[in-house]
Amino acid sequence: MTLAEFLAWDAGDPSGAPCQLIDGEAEAMAPATETHAALQAEIGALIRNHLIDTGGKCRLLSQPGIVPRIRADRNFRIPDLGVTCAPPADGLMVRDPVLLIEILSPRNESQTRANIWAYTTIPSVQEILAVHSTRIEAELLRRGGDGNWPEEPLIVKAAETLALDSIGFSTPLAAFYRTTALA
Repeated sequence: MTLAEFLAWDAGDPSGAPCQLIDGEAEAMAPATETHAALQAEIGALIRNHLIDTGGKCRLLSQPGIVPRIRADRNFRIPDLGVTCAPPADGLMVRDPVLLIEILSPRNESQTRANIWAYTTIPSVQEILAVHSTRIEAELLRRGGDGNWPEEPLIVKAAETLALDSIGFSTPLAAFYRTTALA
């Protein structure tokens, strides 16, 4: 299936479960665990509040539609959260994301990591954050000044502060886990 066909496609799924387009194949996304959902909500609230407080033009989106640069005609990925500083548009695809956030769950970690690789092909993306759902830990990929990505992510542990330079945000990593059983 092409991207154009996917965007016009009606899955006929009454549950309304979101689907991604992965190399031309539509794939349904599994429902989130309670920990995953709590992380997504807490991270979203903290970042949204920060963006409001700073008063800039950037905005947080939940499950934004993202099209990677490589094989763009066959891929439509859906991260858990994303930040863009582009003006709002009326469409399914988010333009020029600067920060993408995925929550790593054991049952779909390989798919999530494949999405992360795809996000590195988007020129506007400055940072990609992968937050673990089974332990208080995060992996941060930050594009270097030369435009390249590091070979390995920065690992942020429970007692450490997480800094997202793309939006001027920092918080103790443990704050993300406040409403989970891991807290």
